[in-house]
Amino acid sequence: MANVAVVGAQWGDEGKGKIVDWLSERADIVVRFQGGHNAGHTLVIDGVTYKLSLLPSGIVRKGKLSVIGNGVVVDPWALCAEIEKLQGQGVTVSRENLRIAGNATLILPLHRELDQMREAAAGDGKIGTTGRGIGPAYEDKVGRRSIRVHDLANLATLDPKIDRLLAHHNALRRGLGQPEVQASELKAQLAEVAPKLLAYSDAVWHLLDEAKRDGKRILFEGAQGILLDIDHGTYPYVTSSNTVAGQASAGSGMGPSSIGYVLGIAKAYTTRVGSGPFPTEQQNEIGELIGQRGREFGTVTGRKRRCGWFDAVLVNQTIKVSGIHGIALTKLDVLDGLEEIKVCVAYELDGKRIDRLPAAEEAQKNVVPVYETLEGWKETTAGARSWADLPAQAIKYVKYLEELIGCPVALLSTSPERDDTILMKDPFED
Repeated sequence: MANVAVVGAQWGDEGKGKIVDWLSERADIVVRFQGGHNAGHTLVIDGVTYKLSLLPSGIVRKGKLSVIGNGVVVDPWALCAEIEKLQGQGVTVSRENLRIAGNATLILPLHRELDQMREAAAGDGKIGTTGRGIGPAYEDKVGRRSIRVHDLANLATLDPKIDRLLAHHNALRRGLGQPEVQASELKAQLAEVAPKLLAYSDAVWHLLDEAKRDGKRILFEGAQGILLDIDHGTYPYVTSSNTVAGQASAGSGMGPSSIGYVLGIAKAYTTRVGSGPFPTEQQNEIGELIGQRGREFGTVTGRKRRCGWFDAVLVNQTIKVSGIHGIALTKLDVLDGLEEIKVCVAYELDGKRIDRLPAAEEAQKNVVPVYETLEGWKETTAGARSWADLPAQAIKYVKYLEELIGCPVALLSTSPERDDTILMKDPFED
């Protein structure tokens, strides 16, 4: 059995929640390996909706171990609130089914405040962050001044760490005309939350290595999408972590040989939240229609998503940089009833046709999509569970996308319900 990594092949919000839940039922361990509570998954199980931000999708399934890896930045207060909310829905959360890497970086209140202050001061230059402190927390991690989960186990050692952190942050706050953070106040906050977080702390790399040796099936769950990757995304309109499949290894402490199959998730169209280039965006009736049908609002923030046609250039690119073996295509039913459907097959930039998204910010803003137009279908695809249930034109559309992106469609999702899935390739099978 192959361990599986699941990543978003667009800008996130591709419907990973349903696919990860579908896979997690067959996995033993589900690992979150990057990001923070700025991303999330919506799961619908037996008619009950669960909205997750930090917790891996396996947490709602009995007998599964959920792991928050070292590549994640953890807001202790947000995590505690999420656990309490799930417990209120009847989900048991304990050390038996949740572990957190002791070397995971903490998001502190000062990170959230700095994030929001920067966005407020940026004016038209806003990145479009969620304002939850993810970027500043990763900055401190790279700057070697962050406080990590295991630091809470010995509060007596916190003082010099807090001093080093505040030497940086208070200088920034003074420059922004904001009051300084008091070391004693921050330490008191950490002391209060420490027992709650330490209850789940573990050497995750060791835990996962033992699980691998025992033949356990591991599912690595990504957040956001590859186009938001700090290196390979539409920089600077990206998140602050690596979202490519390679991060599943670095963000969990397992070697790359531990991942046997990479599944990319892509919608049958394209969406994006926040600022940044979006070549196929439709700021018209089509964009509005797709948004309404697809219920395109963010799981975590509720922000309205920008909508447009499928961009095969971008998905082809994300498949290559993330080593994707197969695609799970979601929300095909949103396109039902359209007279025609367009697909971006190339770009034009400065009068030349190109087959990739350039790395430079200004060039990304100036590319013009080249479309092919396909005939739509009047029949419904919603709830289809086999190829025979699909209209001929819908099958033609899926096959055309496979040809353009150079990757097979392994799963096809035709509604939010987990059973409305057409399986062509089981990612867990070698």
